[in-house]
Amino acid sequence: MIALLRLTGRRLLQLPVMVLGITLLVFVIMQFSTVDPAINALGEGASLSAREAYNEAHGYNDPLLVQYWNFLVGLLHGDLGTYSARQQPVVDEIARAFPITLQLTFLGLIIAVIGALVFGVLAALYRDRWADQAIRVLSIAAVATPSFWLAVLLIQSVTLGMDLLPASGPLPPFSEDPGGYLARMALPAFALGVPVAGSLIRVVRTAMVEELDRDYVRTAVGAGIPRSVVVGRNVLRNALITPITVLGLRVGYLIGGAVVIEIIFALPGMGTLILNGVTNNEPNLVQGVTLTVALAFVVINIVVDMLYVLVNPRIRTV
Repeated sequence: MIALLRLTGRRLLQLPVMVLGITLLVFVIMQFSTVDPAINALGEGASLSAREAYNEAHGYNDPLLVQYWNFLVGLLHGDLGTYSARQQPVVDEIARAFPITLQLTFLGLIIAVIGALVFGVLAALYRDRWADQAIRVLSIAAVATPSFWLAVLLIQSVTLGMDLLPASGPLPPFSEDPGGYLARMALPAFALGVPVAGSLIRVVRTAMVEELDRDYVRTAVGAGIPRSVVVGRNVLRNALITPITVLGLRVGYLIGGAVVIEIIFALPGMGTLILNGVTNNEPNLVQGVTLTVALAFVVINIVVDMLYVLVNPRIRTV
């Protein structure tokens, strides 16, 4: 517990530095935007004096360091600017869309983890047999399948009459219609989770095979302990250390993939939001979405580090 608290403290101390670096990177990149915020807000017919007044009032004529400082101050107060097309705060738009992206990422993660555990463990237990060979082929096919291509294939299957699950339409709230919500999210989550599951299956299998070949497994089985107990209590736990590390690296893929999948399946998440921002020349919206997704990636990786310490007792003294 002390080691876990120590590691948590280190990560929390690193978090402000990483957040500051992310905000600086996003701010610098957005400076290359050719969109005039005054014209975007006031319209093409705005006079030169009106545009100058707008830029002066919103600080766009200030030096870049001053603009960055004002951006940080606004960020600390939850202000990311306004979405000109609707004259709504960007924070409100993100607060509406971000939970959907997180939900899709979480569902895709669940599918990936369950698939990796089931098929990876089976492949290790029946290694070099027909089940192992079949799972190897399946995992390679899953890795080689881009999530966006699988999403399009699933939509095509719906248009061909295999419409067991909806690929479009409104997303009902889970609290009001759990069945409708899960049915609407099933295909996007499946398309998102399958490629990650394919890569994790191979990692789980390799880790399980290495653990099954260790001396303590043969000793425990020879002492009369059922093999299923040894596998479930010791082998699986020790073998999960490497997959959890790899899973932390795949979280960024899941979040980025969720943004693309949302656009394909017309889900009102961050993907649709950033597409609207790019299409409508809304730099504040693009900046806010990019910053939010990047911060979410950092926070989730810190959580994965905590899980890694809980699963691996050998590094609790670090």
